[in-house]
Amino acid sequence: MAAALASPADAGHFDELRGRATTGKAADTAGLSDKWAQFFDELGPEGFGDLNHRTDTLRRQIRDNGVSYNVYADTSGPQRPWALDLFPLIISPESWQQIEAGVLQRVRVLDRVMADVYGPRELLKAGLLPPALVRGHPGYLRAMHNVAPVGGTHLHIVAFDLARGPDGNWWVVSQRTQAPSGLGYLLENRLSISRLFPKAFEAMHVQRLAATYRALIDGLKAMCPAGADSHIALLTPGPYNETYFEHAYLARYLGLTLVEGSDLTVRDQRVYLKTLRGLEPVHGLLKRLDDEFLDPLELRPDSTLGVPGLLQAIRAGHVLVANAPGSALLESNALLGFLPALSRHLLGEELQLPALPTWWCGERASLEAVLPQLDKCVIKPTYPGSISHGTFESVLGRTLSRRELDEWAGRILRQGDTHTVQTWLPLSQMPVWQSDKDGDRIVPRSAMLRVFAVADGPQSWRVLPGGLARLASAGEGIASMQRGGSSADTWVLTDVAKGDTVDRTTLLQPGPTPATLTQRKRLVTSRAAENLFWLGRYTERAENSVRLARLTLNSLNGEDASSPPLLAWLSDMAVKNTLVLPGVPTAVLARRVFERSLIASLDSQDGATSVGYHLRALKLTASSVRERLSQEHWSVITRAEAEFTQRCAAHAAQGDWSAFSALRVLDNASGHMAAITGAQTDRMTRDDGWRLLSIGRLIERLCVLIPALASGFETRAVHDSGGFEALVALFDSTITFHAQYQQSREVAALLDLLVLDRDNPRSLGWVAQTLRGRLAKLAGSAPDALDPLAQQLPDPAQWDLARLCATDGHGHYPALAQLLTACLGTAWQLSEAISLRYFTHTFETGQSLGA
Repeated sequence: MAAALASPADAGHFDELRGRATTGKAADTAGLSDKWAQFFDELGPEGFGDLNHRTDTLRRQIRDNGVSYNVYADTSGPQRPWALDLFPLIISPESWQQIEAGVLQRVRVLDRVMADVYGPRELLKAGLLPPALVRGHPGYLRAMHNVAPVGGTHLHIVAFDLARGPDGNWWVVSQRTQAPSGLGYLLENRLSISRLFPKAFEAMHVQRLAATYRALIDGLKAMCPAGADSHIALLTPGPYNETYFEHAYLARYLGLTLVEGSDLTVRDQRVYLKTLRGLEPVHGLLKRLDDEFLDPLELRPDSTLGVPGLLQAIRAGHVLVANAPGSALLESNALLGFLPALSRHLLGEELQLPALPTWWCGERASLEAVLPQLDKCVIKPTYPGSISHGTFESVLGRTLSRRELDEWAGRILRQGDTHTVQTWLPLSQMPVWQSDKDGDRIVPRSAMLRVFAVADGPQSWRVLPGGLARLASAGEGIASMQRGGSSADTWVLTDVAKGDTVDRTTLLQPGPTPATLTQRKRLVTSRAAENLFWLGRYTERAENSVRLARLTLNSLNGEDASSPPLLAWLSDMAVKNTLVLPGVPTAVLARRVFERSLIASLDSQDGATSVGYHLRALKLTASSVRERLSQEHWSVITRAEAEFTQRCAAHAAQGDWSAFSALRVLDNASGHMAAITGAQTDRMTRDDGWRLLSIGRLIERLCVLIPALASGFETRAVHDSGGFEALVALFDSTITFHAQYQQSREVAALLDLLVLDRDNPRSLGWVAQTLRGRLAKLAGSAPDALDPLAQQLPDPAQWDLARLCATDGHGHYPALAQLLTACLGTAWQLSEAISLRYFTHTFETGQSLGA
């Protein structure tokens, strides 16, 4: 069945499905390799008929899990779903044995090369490496010369991009050493695909991944200055990096603190993490940004991603950085051509895993040898990513015209050192399930495999038994996610016949020490705390804007739609909460114009900051603390924003943007907001981060409800039947009010429930009381004492209903107005005071960072 559905690989490519090279003859379609035959045999009773359903399930999983890959040039937005194909790339035990041995050998060579070029430089003196290729490389860091890495190992994670040639053998195409990506994505790929094919996964004895991840963390801690109790953080450029999902995912999976450069500071040549409780030492950094951004004092001065003074802390031996800064030169495509000789010199061994023939055009002999065969090669930059050194996109010579080949030859002759030429290899092609108008079928796609070697101790490495397979899009010869390609899980099979067993180790760590437990309980970074604070504020802001928009549209089309006090109050609240722009006529003057303006602004990209704006702000803020949110919490946030935007756009495009359709969209958003607030209330740990989120919500609630109540009295809406009901509804207290006061419209009843009732979570009294308690808890105040911040808020226990209801004879309520003004002013002051106390760190020391 599979053979009949599957097209053979293109002629001259290795066919992974059939286990042989394709010749272009009819016999190419016959038979499957044993491993793929077994895979399809384990599909289950529904067989191929169930693959479309599994494909839909996979896409839904990726979407619900929020797996994304950010593409800078993608005009559709900063995030797009991760592309993952249904079938895994299956590697036989024999192939893996060759890969594993070759990769382990190569990482040993690379580590020794780096030790030499930043140490005695014997390789340069012996002529085994051209000095121009090393010292002329923009990634060569002179500041790291003669600096011994903490733990004695330069390279802790190295990625090798491999391709299988037509002969079935694997070849190294490139290597990544600065901050190789893929460790998180391949883990997500494994979890997704193994769930879709559980029978095949078990029956084929696929090697597990968890033990290698655990070995990596154990190895890093063993090499850190503080040993097993070391605090290791994952340093990320931030949520706009293309692989930020992976950074957050890995930090959560490995149990590391996810930090940005601004979270860290250097004091006395040691690295510290800024937390709510002060500075906490950091002993190791797993970095996910390129070297040049690490330290603005010694590297790029315009970098806002790094940590001032970090290199000095490294030189002092107080922090381990994985990988050691300066490894960028090992990524040069040109280095591949020198590694065979380097292996013989350093290890006394021939390389077991060959690289594609590669020539650095900075050498005359190589230049002359390669120019006649450009049409059979790939032209690559010697210094990829370096604008100052003439970087460019790799080019396939076979796709160029004779004129273009001559132009490239001219460039290479003029700037030979910036060009490297590599033999072109037709990539092996693996099966991909495709269902479209032409039917269901299996099609071949060119694939490249990225495998990882990780350090499990000083000068000791192991290879992760799996990898990230990257697939080229249809018609593409280069497997790249940036070019619209996709990925696949990689199954490395165990040779059970030879007695090999599957390591079923999980990531569970050995019992933590008391010091580690204490440290984990209090680590809330200042950046995460600030983002959580604003996550709370934007959550409350979005919820209140949804409620106010619904209330306004319902009121404009209800039985009290002609009530001037109600319309005046609605207009005032809509402007204060930027649901409409200030220049729009009020509902009193032009009710339908006002309504149309409010509806048109619901998802405004500029001008009015209405519901859509707040939902986008909520999602953006949540993305910055994604590692602290449950998957369900994150999913409902993204779904709320996406569905609101899509539905607004659909109604606007169809010309069906009426009050009725707008209310349906708002009802859906309201349901999402209820789920979001529920997740924040009941499904987050009550640590200091959560307290700040809650404090943010409470401050925002005061900032919305106090002006609403004050406006209700100023516009006389509280003395109008419709206005009274609308005000109670905005406080989300309609059911409670009618249960307690039936049909009363008395101001005293209103103030009792909306101001004084400390059992009503929407009353000002409850908010003030809870806010005082949370501020005291955050400050660590004694149970019988309040922190000065908390004391700034008026004490609800001192509020008196009779005094608040007293008028001045002109229909004004001076005591109430005074209380509302005091509470609102305090709310704004608290926001500023919290920022100064918890989010900004100022130190009295006058020492320089390098002192």
